[in-house]
Amino acid sequence: MNILKKIYHNYPVPLLLLLGILVFITNLDVLMVNIMEARNFISAREMLTHNNWIFTTMNEAARYEKPPFPTWLTAISAYLFGIESLFAYRLPAAITSIFLLIIFYKLQLLLVIKKNVAFISSLILMTSFYIVFSGRDGQWDIFTHAFMMGCIYFLIRTLNSNNKKYSYALLAGLFFGASLLSKGPVSLYVLFISFLISYSLTYKFRNLKLNWKPLLLFLVIGISTGIWWTLYVHYYDAEAFAAVAELESSRWLNYNVRPFWYYWSFFTQSGIWTIPAFISLFYWYLKPRVSNLNAYKFYILWTVFSVVLLSIIPEKKSRYLLPVLIPLAMTTGFYVEYIINNFKQRLTKLERFPVYLNFIVLVIIAIGAPFVFYYFFGSTIWEKTFTYILVSISLVLIGLGLIFGLLKKKPKLLFGLQFLMILAILNFGFPLAELISPHRNSPNIKALIEYEEEENIQIYEASGIIPELIFEYGKPMPIVQSEIDLPSKANTDKFGILVHQEKELKWKENFHSYNFKLIDTLDLNPTMDKGKNSRLIREFYVLTRK
Repeated sequence: MNILKKIYHNYPVPLLLLLGILVFITNLDVLMVNIMEARNFISAREMLTHNNWIFTTMNEAARYEKPPFPTWLTAISAYLFGIESLFAYRLPAAITSIFLLIIFYKLQLLLVIKKNVAFISSLILMTSFYIVFSGRDGQWDIFTHAFMMGCIYFLIRTLNSNNKKYSYALLAGLFFGASLLSKGPVSLYVLFISFLISYSLTYKFRNLKLNWKPLLLFLVIGISTGIWWTLYVHYYDAEAFAAVAELESSRWLNYNVRPFWYYWSFFTQSGIWTIPAFISLFYWYLKPRVSNLNAYKFYILWTVFSVVLLSIIPEKKSRYLLPVLIPLAMTTGFYVEYIINNFKQRLTKLERFPVYLNFIVLVIIAIGAPFVFYYFFGSTIWEKTFTYILVSISLVLIGLGLIFGLLKKKPKLLFGLQFLMILAILNFGFPLAELISPHRNSPNIKALIEYEEEENIQIYEASGIIPELIFEYGKPMPIVQSEIDLPSKANTDKFGILVHQEKELKWKENFHSYNFKLIDTLDLNPTMDKGKNSRLIREFYVLTRK
């Protein structure tokens, strides 16, 4: 125990790095690739195979919806660790998540928040649901917000330091540009503007006149590095870029529209920290109880303003709440600090209620997990007997430890076990996901590739691509919706084609010169949802000329 305390007090950053590896990098290639990941990974792969580093593509068609910086990082990782390695494609997002943790921790120290509170908040951040999901998933949200946090950290250093102002301004500008190059103005709008408002209301922006030169450097570097790709592609491929821009801008107003209050349950996206996160938002309750009132006020304003800014936009998705979880982790940290310091003596019965509720829920989850796993996976779970036993024992022991901590009133043990629950699930339980992988379906993409090689035919898509299929397929799959779409240099006497079930009749009318033979049905749904999502189902035909 003394060794752990020494490591925590003397080496907090290396300890966060180690824990970040356990949260974000272990079992990184277990979960199946989702549609957003597949799109990004295909673009990264085509950077390597087609040399499309500026004019990004997906399945050989222009893809300008997102700026390319995360795609560059992903392509480099695939080049270094293997173009067929799912681990390689996901690694940059995982590393970026660890960077977010470190810069988040450093920001707390910069704001004179106690080291133990900063560390607790960093643990909360790294185990919040959508942070874990984004860090282990090849989507670009984590990049844009992590880089913007780097910008915010160095911008504060620029304003508050007596030396190295221009170095800090340069770094702030580079991170600002990297954020724009990751997902456009998304983080600028949600994270940066809400930060500016909250910081101005609490810490104030002092000495702006004295800092105008480094601030100007920050703006010039940030804007120029952030928008050069957009200007370049807009100039050299104006028609394709304009079409993408029009589609993307229309989605903000007309796609996935939700009511203004859709995000009001945002604290639930912190997952295992939902109850503490919710209580931490009661400003008038925590105001006299936190160790740094100015910092708490700043972070709660940052949280609220970011939710409000998100709510204004008609298009709403739960994953857009990712940046809100960053300041929310800090408000939650202040609440956890108060509970740890006062759990044994000073808490009233009303104050104890959410604490006990939080840990009783965790006890039920931990002890009930083995039964839930068996119910969900069925008898196939015995294919991974060791994994199932390991994660079950770990979670049951954590559940028993939580009961012991409640009985003995040991708050540090309780919150430590709450953190360990996530580690146990990620490190011991995640391999169970392989039991529901679409790879276990028959036929699967591997069988499709083998058939293509054995028959020496080209396979086409007739109904619009499935990104997950294209990524697993390993190369572009041309879209052919009629005879006239067939490539002139290809073998047109015999070829394969994939078609959506609902479009089968219409599709056949476009190939009058061919006989059809249904080979099989390809289903990319997870095994327990086989046949559920029709988007992931294709009929596989072989066509031969009459």
